[in-house]
Amino acid sequence: MKAEAGIADRAQRTGLFIDGRWREASPSVGIDVVDPATEEVVGRIPSASADDVQLAIDAARAAFPAWRATLPWDRATVLRRAADLIRARSEDLARVLTQEQGKPLAESRREAGMAADHFEWASEEGKRIYGTAIDARPAGTRCVVRHEPVGVVGALTPWNFPALQFAAKVSYALAAGCAVVAKPSEEVPGICIGLACALEDAGLPPGVLNLVFGHPPEISAELFASPHVRAVSFTGSTAVGKQLMAMAAPGLKRLTMELGGHAPLIVLGDVDPDDAATKAAMIKFRNAGQACVSPSRFYVHESIAARFTERLVECARALKLGSGLDEVTTMGPLANARRRAAAEDLVEDAKSHGARVRTGGARPAGLTRGFFFEPTVLDQVPESCRIMNVEPFAPIAPVAAFRDLDAAIAAANRLPYGLAAYAFTNSARDAARLADELEAGMVAINNFALATAETPFGGVKESGFGREGGPSAIHEYLTPKLVKTQL
Repeated sequence: MKAEAGIADRAQRTGLFIDGRWREASPSVGIDVVDPATEEVVGRIPSASADDVQLAIDAARAAFPAWRATLPWDRATVLRRAADLIRARSEDLARVLTQEQGKPLAESRREAGMAADHFEWASEEGKRIYGTAIDARPAGTRCVVRHEPVGVVGALTPWNFPALQFAAKVSYALAAGCAVVAKPSEEVPGICIGLACALEDAGLPPGVLNLVFGHPPEISAELFASPHVRAVSFTGSTAVGKQLMAMAAPGLKRLTMELGGHAPLIVLGDVDPDDAATKAAMIKFRNAGQACVSPSRFYVHESIAARFTERLVECARALKLGSGLDEVTTMGPLANARRRAAAEDLVEDAKSHGARVRTGGARPAGLTRGFFFEPTVLDQVPESCRIMNVEPFAPIAPVAAFRDLDAAIAAANRLPYGLAAYAFTNSARDAARLADELEAGMVAINNFALATAETPFGGVKESGFGREGGPSAIHEYLTPKLVKTQL
């Protein structure tokens, strides 16, 4: 195993990883990486050209046959070593992630651990790719279905949970025996470079994983145009997902799509409003609200709506804003100026429709640098507000009271999104009804824990298709083959 270098140092010196070699950033051609808490440039990575992307595809294509032929036990050994290295390096990885993305160190440490969990889970799942024997017609024939790696995989990952999403794609593709060309977000490259370093140091052969950064449309165009890239996994907005589906059509590429969400939270009148609001605040303001599964529409029964909102306001006001590198910080900045401007627009629109700002709603007065926005609670929010109709990706909690559960379920299901949905109730009958009737790929009752390595993560409707994590994740990168033999 290679001697370990500081993750922060490697993240700032390198960027493109092609055929087992790191390419250092050019001082003249590249992309600046900005700390969202200070707006200062903290690094620079090279921007891949079309030729660079083609080299990465060629490297993956050349490495695929040998990696496919590697015994699953041996592939699992590499992935498990990588998981161990990620855990050992988690403090360095967390600091790089926080500096580039803004989230508090505690959240970055947790995300690094979740990434390691995916590599560990995938290492075990790769050893359990089972075939099937079928008693088929006519007599004297034997049918076997086995599962083979699909080939070269493109992995396009986002900026909000870059470590988790990189791991949730790359780990299962590698465990299946595929080779990968990964394109993480150019805004938060360091953590994915760190994960690639862990795989390299764990003994992953050259070319099996390739890493490129650059202008997203240009890199996507190269990946989708190549006949050698047989599957693509994407996490991002619904609008971009639809564009990529159109690009995939000519080559009939397999797709895994984890797209936008607008998760409803339904709180029934039979629960403790303080407890429900406290738990809701913890997940709502995590990563400054920049999470696709974050509860983003709060439907609360009218009998407890006032107290629920008061407690939500108390929790929001108790948050400590600042640089995520400061251990006392409990909410960092938004990732970039675009997100802050979008948050401001959503609040102004809600106010124009009659919603009340109970707390927050603006840039914090004491933080003049960085993309900070106050944790915000709105109430009396009508369905006509933009925040009730478009994915907010901001630390804004809009509360609307309801009287009838039928109406709450109808409101929850009225949008084209269907990633996650949440509900709090002490009624087993209502819990069962909510689980059955909420239109989402994931429903959590009395909790918010959905993104774990052992459970399938994904949506329905315009929130996408396919699953990451859980027993089915590895099958996103496998194709069944029937072998029928006449004896």
